[in-house]
Amino acid sequence: MKPIWIVDDDASIRWVLEKALARENLETRSFANARDAMAAFEHDTPQVLVSDIRMPGESGIDLLQAVKERHPGLPVIIITAFSDLDSAVASFQGGAFDYLAKPFDIDKAVALIRRALEESLREASVEAPPAETPEILGLAPAMQEVFRAIGRLSQSNVTVLITGESGTGKELVASALHKHSPRAQQPFIALNTAAIPKDLLESELFGHERGAFTGAQAMRRGRFEQAENGTLFLDEIGDMPFDLQTRLLRVLSDGHFYRVGGHQPVKANVRVIAATHQNLEQRVRDGLFREDLFHRLNVIRLRLPSLRERREDIPLLARHFLVQSAHQLGVEPKRMSDSAMRFLSGLELPGNVRQLENLCNWITVMAPGQTVEIKDLPRDLTQGGQGAVAAVQPAYVEGGMPAPAALATPPSPDGWIGLLELQAASMLSAGQFEVMDTLGKQFESALIKTALKHTHGRKNDAAMRLGIGRNTITRKIVELGIDGAREE
Repeated sequence: MKPIWIVDDDASIRWVLEKALARENLETRSFANARDAMAAFEHDTPQVLVSDIRMPGESGIDLLQAVKERHPGLPVIIITAFSDLDSAVASFQGGAFDYLAKPFDIDKAVALIRRALEESLREASVEAPPAETPEILGLAPAMQEVFRAIGRLSQSNVTVLITGESGTGKELVASALHKHSPRAQQPFIALNTAAIPKDLLESELFGHERGAFTGAQAMRRGRFEQAENGTLFLDEIGDMPFDLQTRLLRVLSDGHFYRVGGHQPVKANVRVIAATHQNLEQRVRDGLFREDLFHRLNVIRLRLPSLRERREDIPLLARHFLVQSAHQLGVEPKRMSDSAMRFLSGLELPGNVRQLENLCNWITVMAPGQTVEIKDLPRDLTQGGQGAVAAVQPAYVEGGMPAPAALATPPSPDGWIGLLELQAASMLSAGQFEVMDTLGKQFESALIKTALKHTHGRKNDAAMRLGIGRNTITRKIVELGIDGAREE
């Protein structure tokens, strides 16, 4: 293993870090300025680089930039003043693994360096991502059925109705149907009918003639004309106003329409693909959707599975989105640890693929280090919320096989103790560490908050009711970040 390089013009900082790392049997090499460290890179490289940000001559940011250009996978920890927020932001923008704020706790500093060291050692064994990614990802049997349906439907001009929950990728499937059809060289026009105000939707779909209404200063072609000889994708068709449903039915029936304010029919040679997350049969029964239009759209129905039905695809999708978001930001892709991936695969994710993509974007920007652990995920996922929902879902490993039943099956709730056991089982099955500390803090916080509400914020009274000392409750309020307390 290569040594850890320490770059700081303060000899005392170098000495403290050298001695602390030596106690951990970690080899070090020190430099008093960035220039000497840059020169050393001509002949050697460290396992981890720790550098002060403000030094005579080149700064730590300059060193970080130079290192990342030549060794993008090398973890760099920046040491900065506690109050220097701009420096911390600049560090992360430059690709730093993390930063140490002075004055720092030496044990925490060593723990951070050890984490960076583990990251560096992992880096060499990581496989490069595939050069080309399919337009739609999925290995689950439910997605294979979708792929087969796309193959059968792509050579046809038949109208297709795509159903599925929000975020399952309905527009991607519509685009794939177009891309593999004889119309592939013609336009693919997508319109979310729920996103256009009712008063504008008719003009948006069919266009308008000059002077058709106030502000119509010129003739405008609608989406049907823009999609001529190609494909028109109408998303959230279930939200289309009832009167416009009649006009759409006429186009699907005879292939003609009129622009708003127009008197000459316009012929439409367009393949229509519609999508909705709603139950159209129920909307027909409720009188909100025309039954004849429903039958016109429902020639071929293609249902997209939710992520709950294809959990084995979550690792594949997560890796793809992490690479994609890293490419967009010009940074190295983050990676999920095995335990974090198992935890992620057990989440409910009601927003489906779209929610997973947004989560991966958050991870790329906010998670420290290149390997993401459970504790690096957003708190609303790991502490209650969806984390609790995951307890009643089967946990999956990367190969798609269920986790052992002893951990995957939580105890049935029986009062608050049962709920506590349920949450503990969820965290343990996800591979989370420090479970007692996490749940203990939540337990203490809940007790103190409840006592403060009962005593209208009076700390002394709350401490007495809880059976703890005044100093203890004061310290706990600060540690747990509890608001609403006041002196007697």
